[in-house]
Amino acid sequence: MRLQMINVQEFARRLSTCGADAFTSDDVVDLATAADVRISADVEIDATVAQRLLDQVSPTLPVTGAQIAASQWPPPESSRPAAPLVSFSSPGAVDGPADQPTRRRSSGSAGRGRRPGSRRTGR
Repeated sequence: MRLQMINVQEFARRLSTCGADAFTSDDVVDLATAADVRISADVEIDATVAQRLLDQVSPTLPVTGAQIAASQWPPPESSRPAAPLVSFSSPGAVDGPADQPTRRRSSGSAGRGRRPGSRRTGR
């Protein structure tokens, strides 16, 4: 099996399609310097080197070194399952409003039936 390799410019182009930032050949050289990899414009990048360079990218990209150096680009959808989309909301938006009125009503009505100050002095 022949190892797939891409040049620095192609690596930068593929990185640019994965993330929000546009990468240049100079950016790839900077990544290589951070990863302690010797690289120049005429050096071909294989999957191992690609992974070391990807490890320097922040935030991490949803692609592996093998995928980015592969002959088929972009990688096929089935090669790596996509993470499900998750949306977060504030915890108060889900539980808080429904629970708070109930608590207020129950504590208010319970307080009316008791002697004044019997429980509240202990708080």
